[in-house]
Amino acid sequence: MASILEFLRRMNEQGVRYVVIGRYAGIVHGAPLPTEDIDVCVPLDQENLRKILAALGDPHLRFRMRPDKPQVPSDPARLKGFKNLYLVSDIGRVDMLTEVRGIGAFDEVIRHTQVAEIEGQSFHVLNLDALIRAKRAAGRRKDLRAVVELEAIRRRIDEHKGE
Repeated sequence: MASILEFLRRMNEQGVRYVVIGRYAGIVHGAPLPTEDIDVCVPLDQENLRKILAALGDPHLRFRMRPDKPQVPSDPARLKGFKNLYLVSDIGRVDMLTEVRGIGAFDEVIRHTQVAEIEGQSFHVLNLDALIRAKRAAGRRKDLRAVVELEAIRRRIDEHKGE
């Protein structure tokens, strides 16, 4: 949990526009979903890229999906045109996506969020119904297993509404 808190703190301090998606979003909603990375949806425009690089700016920031794991350039202009960034930093693995399957690009994703707080750090997180839709659309075995957990949470919430 320390790495997610540090990540949230850094992103918030720099004013990065982001939405927590993926398994950490599931954890926020109460699902026991283990994960080794932080998934966020972000716009990768130059201003947000500058803030992202400042937030994650450590000398060890690297591209995770390349075999040679090159260092990420500190100039946001050199990242122009990237659709996604799969990074490894001093706080762990971070996947930055510009869109979420089943939901859309950042401007649509942000409409399907709620504000959450962990130890004083507020952030936007994909709401439960949108997370279920995204996991179902991703269709991987691990995502479909997560859908079962998330739908059980949705049923419990709906049952408590009727009480």
